[in-house]
Amino acid sequence: MSIFRSLNELEEGVSYFFRRSEVIQSNIANVDTPNYKPKDLLFERELENSFHLKKTDPRHIDPSGPLVRFKLVNSPDYSGYDENRVNLDKELAKLAETNLMIRLINEAIRKEVGKLRLVIQGR
Repeated sequence: MSIFRSLNELEEGVSYFFRRSEVIQSNIANVDTPNYKPKDLLFERELENSFHLKKTDPRHIDPSGPLVRFKLVNSPDYSGYDENRVNLDKELAKLAETNLMIRLINEAIRKEVGKLRLVIQGR
């Protein structure tokens, strides 16, 4: 097990939330665009490092197969007056949540780096 595993996982989380923030900002920028359908970014976490998955039945999905980490999808339909589907209040709430998650993950990264610094210094 790598001592940098937690940092790698945190880096993946930051990457996801930055990309999601860009998608949400694009939705907000297109709030007045007729027929625009908002998008969202889904995160599919790879579990093979957390659990030792085995295929015990031929009908099971192969756990060693490639998994998509981020998936861009259309958000649920919210009909506006010009067939624009962007709900500004919901998009702003998602953006605030995403920005909060970025700050929390950055704080966790700072703490992990602090732990590594202590190990390196031998304290």
